Amino acid sequence: MTDAIFPDLKDASVFITGGGAGIGAYLTEGFLRQGAKVAFVQRSDASAFADEMAEKTGNRPLFLQCDVTDVPLLRQRIAEAAEAHGPVTVLVNNAANDKRHKTLEVDEDFYDWSQSINLKSYFFACQAVIPGMQAAGGGSIINFSSISYMMGNAGYPIYTASNSGINGMTRSLAREFGPDRIRVNALAPGWVLTDKQLEMWATDEGLAAHMDRMCLKEHLKPDDIVGPVLFLASHVSHAMTGQAMVVDGGVVVTG
Repeated sequence: MTDAIFPDLKDASVFITGGGAGIGAYLTEGFLRQGAKVAFVQRSDASAFADEMAEKTGNRPLFLQCDVTDVPLLRQRIAEAAEAHGPVTVLVNNAANDKRHKTLEVDEDFYDWSQSINLKSYFFACQAVIPGMQAAGGGSIINFSSISYMMGNAGYPIYTASNSGINGMTRSLAREFGPDRIRVNALAPGWVLTDKQLEMWATDEGLAAHMDRMCLKEHLKPDDIVGPVLFLASHVSHAMTGQAMVVDGGVVVTG
């Protein structure tokens, strides 16, 4: 966990999708350690995780169970978070599903399901928090993307299309709501070795091939993503908006 302290995040109202597992769990802990008021949604029951965080950090997060594909419920959960902690001024759209699929085998139901998680939920979460940010005088939205679309990876074309779409949406929202002092940035991690990745996708051969493409010869851990997200959430990055920050150990080169 980062040792950096961002004083302006203390008491900030933060909302994280998928904040009870994987990278999201580390983000929740990172914001709690900054003294932020954190609400998060998770499809599965994360009550035990919330108890663990309260014990570890002395700062209890508000867990609100929600499947992000249920847009009316997602809106309701954001409203409940705002009622508990004040208007959400930091939104982290982190929930995603990179289930592998083959183009010629995809049907409309799978397509719609994948897009509903990986892009649609992001848009409607942004839509739900923006009025509160306008009233509060500003805010920061961080939309998780991925380097997978930059690499042209095969095996999950709907997911990579969503990642690319997130960048386009991020830039348009940054332009539209910049006058309200709302910053909107994307964060594109490389291959972060969460428990899920290690269990489902990581092979010795795949890890070795990925390492060959990395400038920094160390695989990414969830901890590596926390600091960059806190930076984008904080006023320290007040002049950054409409950008895509890549955190991947040097696999892809942007610019």
